[in-house]
Amino acid sequence: MWWWPAFLYPPPAPAFVAAASVAQFALLANAGLGELRGEHMAYSKFWQVVAGKKKNGGGALLPSRQGMLVAYVPAFVAAAASFAVPGAVVGVRAQVLSAALTVHFLKRILEVLFIHQYSGSMPLNTAATISSSYLVITATMIYAQHLAAGLPDPPVDLLYPGVAVFAVGIAGNFYHHYLLSQLRNAAGGSGGGERQYRIPTGGLFGLAACPHYLFEIVGFFGFAMIAQTAHALAVASGTAAYLAGRSCATRRWYESKFEDFPDSIKALVPYIL
Repeated sequence: MWWWPAFLYPPPAPAFVAAASVAQFALLANAGLGELRGEHMAYSKFWQVVAGKKKNGGGALLPSRQGMLVAYVPAFVAAAASFAVPGAVVGVRAQVLSAALTVHFLKRILEVLFIHQYSGSMPLNTAATISSSYLVITATMIYAQHLAAGLPDPPVDLLYPGVAVFAVGIAGNFYHHYLLSQLRNAAGGSGGGERQYRIPTGGLFGLAACPHYLFEIVGFFGFAMIAQTAHALAVASGTAAYLAGRSCATRRWYESKFEDFPDSIKALVPYIL
């Protein structure tokens, strides 16, 4: 197909994958628009915002650490288990993609256990929503790569540049998560009292409110470059749309809490957005 991008595999024959690509992009992008409209996913600092609108935050609650483990563990298990499924991970590109997904979610789990500081709660339905989204995205990304096995590689090969981009994304995301955890420690630790927030500093926090989201987006485009499937690109684009909306909402939240929040600090991309 002359019109198809030279950096992508041909579109998959099964309608399921095409439908999943469109649906996942649309759901993520709509969630980003929801963040801009004040319809926040009830985790992190926005749990308190949502809880203020709903008496119990929308149903059963989990401690935040347990909620985030519920969100990440199933996708990690799916990515790691793909290596044990005969014929599921064929070829270097598929192996690298499954390994990158495994590393991504293992890092998330280790951060939940050892880096992030928690004091609040998380609605069970929010944890389940995030968990099912990550699980479906991971499984479908691996399946779409499986369908590409045996096809000629795209004329523009982005596998190894994609590994480098993924490495930058995961390292930058971890570094800024670490800075946030240190800020929390300085504000009084993770005891059961009311959470104290401060304006983050260090790294790119002096230029953007959510550099950790910026690097998460970089990591997802690393997945897309490794995979070079339309599905992985749709997921990365949808993730970027969601986190852009979440970043803008976060910046507005900081402005509402801190009168001295600098106007020069953007939401997501330094100097731009």
